[in-house]
Amino acid sequence: MDIDKTFGAREEKALYYDRPGAYLLPVADGRLAVVRTPKGYFLLGGGIDEGESNEACIVRECMEETGCPALVEGYIGAAETYCFHSQLGWFHPIQYYYFGKIGERSSEPVEKDHTLEWIPIREAEWKLNIRQQIWAVQRLLRLPAAFL
Repeated sequence: MDIDKTFGAREEKALYYDRPGAYLLPVADGRLAVVRTPKGYFLLGGGIDEGESNEACIVRECMEETGCPALVEGYIGAAETYCFHSQLGWFHPIQYYYFGKIGERSSEPVEKDHTLEWIPIREAEWKLNIRQQIWAVQRLLRLPAAFL
């Protein structure tokens, strides 16, 4: 899949840690499902494991973070960032975004410091911690209203 948006600039001599991830943006009644952690608000999803599809990553991550099953319905786009991370060094997250739904909680979340919250979708731009993810919400808002 092509990258739709790049944040930051690649440093020529830097060795980057590439980290692909997949994320779900479920919307219901004008609200977006996100997880709140001690570090802030984030979209549902995370890093793609070796050999895992984007959709399988989303299903796994949603269960781990919220205990809720996920249904991926469509693709929104992809964004990457080139940055320096205080713990990882030169970092290159590549994130793929999808819209869909989450079901009712069917198990306890594995990630105990993640809390599922439904926030007004228009608040996501100032609540989310990662500008790539803010971009994904802005792109979602440009989809036909039937998806929201």
